[in-house]
Amino acid sequence: MIVTTDLAALVARAQDGPEPSVVSIGMFDGVHLGHRAILEANQRRADALGAISTVVTFQSHPKALLLGRAPRTLTTLEHRLALFQRMGIGHAVALPFDEHLRDLSAQDFTRQVLIEGLGARAFVLGFDSKFGKGRAGDADLLRGLGHAVEIVKKVLVDQRAVSSTAIREAVELGDLASAARMLGRGVAVYGEVVEGRRLGRELGFPTANLDLHHELHPPTGVYAGWARVAGPDARLEPGPAIQAVANIGFKPTVSGERPDLPTMEVHLLDGEHSIYGQHVEFEFVERLRGEVRFESLDALKVQIGKDVVHARTVLARA
Repeated sequence: MIVTTDLAALVARAQDGPEPSVVSIGMFDGVHLGHRAILEANQRRADALGAISTVVTFQSHPKALLLGRAPRTLTTLEHRLALFQRMGIGHAVALPFDEHLRDLSAQDFTRQVLIEGLGARAFVLGFDSKFGKGRAGDADLLRGLGHAVEIVKKVLVDQRAVSSTAIREAVELGDLASAARMLGRGVAVYGEVVEGRRLGRELGFPTANLDLHHELHPPTGVYAGWARVAGPDARLEPGPAIQAVANIGFKPTVSGERPDLPTMEVHLLDGEHSIYGQHVEFEFVERLRGEVRFESLDALKVQIGKDVVHARTVLARA
C-alpha cells in the first residue's frame, strides 16, 4: 500500500500524471462494518475501472482543530493504516488537518487534492460523507462537477446504525460483544512495545508494556485475549495470534502514586518472545477481573498465576 502524508508529497507524486483512482474520504475511525462496506465498494469500482483504490483520511480528528476538542479515537493513524492495508487498499492519503486544509473550499479540495493530486475517476462515499470548508463538499457537489459518485447506505447492527460514536460508547462501557458486532472484528488496541520496570519478569510473568498513543481502550482490569506481533514497522502484517493476558490500570500494588493515565501490559502465554521496539495488536476476548490492590507482591504473583489459568480456559473456548 502506498502511503502519502502531506499535500506537497501528493503534488510531487502527481507531477508526471496521477494514476487513475477511485476515492473515498473520511476519518474512518475504527474501520468498522460501515467503513468496510465503503472500502469494499471502492475496491470493486476500482477493479472495474482499472484504477487504484484510494482512501483520503486525516492524521488527527478534525474536531480537534474545529472545536478545540476531539473524541479519543478507536484507532490511531498507525492502526487505521494497518487495517486499510489488510483490506487491500492501494493508496492511503493521510493528511494533517491544519488551518490550510480547514480553510480549503470543497471545490478547491476536489480540484487540487482529488482530481489533480489523485486523478480521481470516481468516488465512493458513505451516506453522510462531507468534506471541505464548512463541510460543504458532498455527493451532490461532486455530481454537479460532473463526477461519478456511488453512495453506500448505512449499515445496521442490532437495528442501530453502525458508527464510531456508538462503538466508542460500547468500548468505554466494557461491552466488548456489542462493539465487536459493529466493528466486524474483535475490539483491539495497537501499540509499540516500550521499556518498563521489568517487574513482571521478576514475578515470573514477563510483560510487554504497550504505548497506545492515547488509543481508546476498555475499562481498567485484567483481560484474556490474542496478541499479534507486527514487527518494528507498524504496517507490517501481524503474525499469528498468541494467547495472552493484558492488564490495563494504574498498578496499585506497585505504584507509589497514581499516574495520570492507565498503562497496559501484555503477558504472552506461549513461549519466549523478545518484542521490545515492535508493534503489537491486542484483541480483547473477555474481562477476567477488575484491578485490585494486593497486600504484597507474593499475593499479586499468586493471583497472576490464577489469571493465566483462567485466560487459557477462556481462550480455549474462544
